Amino acid sequence: MSLAESGSGSGPEAGAPLAPPRRSLAQRGPDILVWGGVLALFAVSFGPVEMDRMGHLFTRSENMREFGREFLHPDFTDWRLYVAQMWRTVQIALWGTGLAILIAVPFGLGCARNVSPPWLQQPLRLLMNLLRSIPDLLIGLVFIVAVGLGPFSGVMALALNTGGVLAKLFSEAVEAIDRGPVDGIRATGAGKLQELVWGVLPQVAPHWTSFALYRFESNARSATVLGLIGAGGIGQLLFETLNAFQFHKLSAMVIVIILAVSMIDLLSQAMRSRLL
Repeated sequence: MSLAESGSGSGPEAGAPLAPPRRSLAQRGPDILVWGGVLALFAVSFGPVEMDRMGHLFTRSENMREFGREFLHPDFTDWRLYVAQMWRTVQIALWGTGLAILIAVPFGLGCARNVSPPWLQQPLRLLMNLLRSIPDLLIGLVFIVAVGLGPFSGVMALALNTGGVLAKLFSEAVEAIDRGPVDGIRATGAGKLQELVWGVLPQVAPHWTSFALYRFESNARSATVLGLIGAGGIGQLLFETLNAFQFHKLSAMVIVIILAVSMIDLLSQAMRSRLL
């Protein structure tokens, strides 16, 4: 009798598909609770966010058609002004992101559990949480009161808010590093600064750069919104045109914003592909 014949009487038949593993109700319980809670939140939030008004998109379509007719005929008469204001918006985002990086590098290292002592981590984490939780529009209003209308207020609003966001991302990248290179440098008798420079920063630099580029893309859009409160750039011109119901010009400005943000996105993707 061959080996194939002798083994045919035990175990599943040859070629039979294996049954997928089944989890007990106790094992599936936490998942059911989590997703059930998410669905319950959607149900509870249905009324407060007035989702029942979705039907008005169709019953009041005449208003949308009238707006669309004007919006689909952009007026590029003042295109040079639009491009100049969009360029100022990009400059606001650039400086805001640059200052945010200067904030995020030391605070990101200070918030990392595997680099800083607990007595330093917790106060810095609380400070970064504060910066992230305050809307950049509110921060911008504070600086407008302090220094007046203009792009500087937008730059500082983006710098503080984005600094808090990047500090969190930077600290998480530091906490995920491989300890091997750091331990190897420490074994040579190097100090704490040498460990950071030669063991930590080379590992996190590509991730940090990628995070900063993502935030620059986001800030190019946020800087437009900050213009609504007088922080300069195309957002301020957009707000004035909207109040005047000049939808032809508004449409042209929106097209300029879309083109500029798309170009920034393409440039950012190209730079990230070189880093990672």
